[in-house]
Amino acid sequence: MLLLHACCAPCSAAILEWLHANCVPVTLFFFNPNIAPPEEYERRKGELKRYAHALGIDFIDGDYDHERWLDAVRGLENQPERGSRCLECFKLRLRTTAQLADTHGFTQIATTLASSRWKSLEQIAAAGQWAVEPFPNVRFWAKNWRKDGLSERRRILLQENNFYNQTYCGCEFSQNL
Repeated sequence: MLLLHACCAPCSAAILEWLHANCVPVTLFFFNPNIAPPEEYERRKGELKRYAHALGIDFIDGDYDHERWLDAVRGLENQPERGSRCLECFKLRLRTTAQLADTHGFTQIATTLASSRWKSLEQIAAAGQWAVEPFPNVRFWAKNWRKDGLSERRRILLQENNFYNQTYCGCEFSQNL
């Protein structure tokens, strides 16, 4: 069973469709303490939760603890997108995903972060492998969700579902990039 860390509905839609078509059972985990302000966090969570409900997919809501995220990236505020701040952000989010997976008997985790052209696949893979190290029964699936037409399908599903589509990852430090 796959626990999929999900950042938003636009990034998740084509992935969920692909998983369903390939008979991969999935539960969504929304854990994104990087998103600010809280209104933006709630909007993204609500949109993803609505979509998951429409598809009949289980949804786990992680705690919003922006202060914990700020502590994790302290000193890296001025790093560029794809810099060391992003790596630390991925590590926090994916370690929390791996812990939840281990606690609830999931054997594999993945993340929709790997669908964004603005994110480093190498950083995501490194963070995912690091995240599962303490949990021998959990593996990280470093799937490149940009391939096999999924980027184009994302665009189509975004329009078909009239998703709220943000223009930044959620982090206040990348908002104006």
